[in-house]
Amino acid sequence: MSIAPTLHRYLAAENIQYAELPHDPTMSSTRAAQACHVSGDRLAKAVVLRHDGGYMLAVVPASHHLNLPDLKERLGEDLAMANETEINRLFADCAHGAVPALGRCYGLDLIVDDSIRAQPEVYIEAGDHETLLQLTHAQFAHLTANAPHGHFSVHD
Repeated sequence: MSIAPTLHRYLAAENIQYAELPHDPTMSSTRAAQACHVSGDRLAKAVVLRHDGGYMLAVVPASHHLNLPDLKERLGEDLAMANETEINRLFADCAHGAVPALGRCYGLDLIVDDSIRAQPEVYIEAGDHETLLQLTHAQFAHLTANAPHGHFSVHD
């Protein structure tokens, strides 16, 4: 598998040029960052959340974990982690657990942690467990321009 078709079409429609970084198969964003010799602070990890009867993505660095209580303060108590079945249904063209950190192409709103927005370049999962995509700060900012942001993650 390579870049998810939905993600590929979205990036092409947005005229985003990116570099593909192939790596040995990994099963976590932290391991993908290590395999590509990329700081976990620069790899955007998507956390799928159930919110107000729908779904959304919280985007945090791979080196961090989501602070759900902080996010609930901002978004309200009707917020919970999505389960694997829900995630697989939402990201049907992606490998299990390889969720790209760009929700718009999948019809999902997102909220972006300030610590990933501050990075000079950002890497995202391509929808498989063997490829990262490298984006410039400007490209990531463009793709997440209308997303709310804040501080809701904690460094591991």
